[in-house]
Amino acid sequence: MADTDRPQITLITPPAFDLDVYPDQLAAVLDGVDIACLRLSLASKDQDMIARAADACRVVAHARDVAIVIDTHLLLVERLGLDGVHFPDGGRNLRQTRKDLGSDAIIGAFCGVTRHEGISAAEAGADYIAFGPVGNTTLGDGSRAPFDLFEWWSEMIEVPVIAEGALTVDLIETLGPVTDFFGIGEEIWASENPAAALRALLAPLG
Repeated sequence: MADTDRPQITLITPPAFDLDVYPDQLAAVLDGVDIACLRLSLASKDQDMIARAADACRVVAHARDVAIVIDTHLLLVERLGLDGVHFPDGGRNLRQTRKDLGSDAIIGAFCGVTRHEGISAAEAGADYIAFGPVGNTTLGDGSRAPFDLFEWWSEMIEVPVIAEGALTVDLIETLGPVTDFFGIGEEIWASENPAAALRALLAPLG
């Protein structure tokens, strides 16, 4: 349940990246900012490419005691030595996934802006629920996860909640008291110094 503690950070990878460059960028971010979890969020469907990217990111993350989860590909979790899986489309397969991966795996679900879908995923055993986008974006249908969704969740539901999507400094400040995590990725990776960009974005948290 969200409280006055500083929200933690889930760092989300770009959908594609250069394996000769990105691991060093990732290491700099993890060394510069306290990160709770890394989410490997790749657009590729190439299993070999995903495996190489996952290996590189896992080495960097685990060396710093940061958990790493992968979008969608639950069959790759154990094979690649990852810590869990993130479902971008809610928790439809969550109960079976828990049986498959066991109690120690991290399993999360992105539930858009829908309170009902979030509750269903939480009841199915999700370790966290993500809602978003919270900011303005031309992607999707324009729906946004509002402040009162996070406020209600933090008061009523024990399962941790992540606010993500088009985050700004103002949104970090506004949502800080009512979310457990911020999911941050696209907001920083285009910067020449992603670690500095992340610190600037998180400035309201102190």
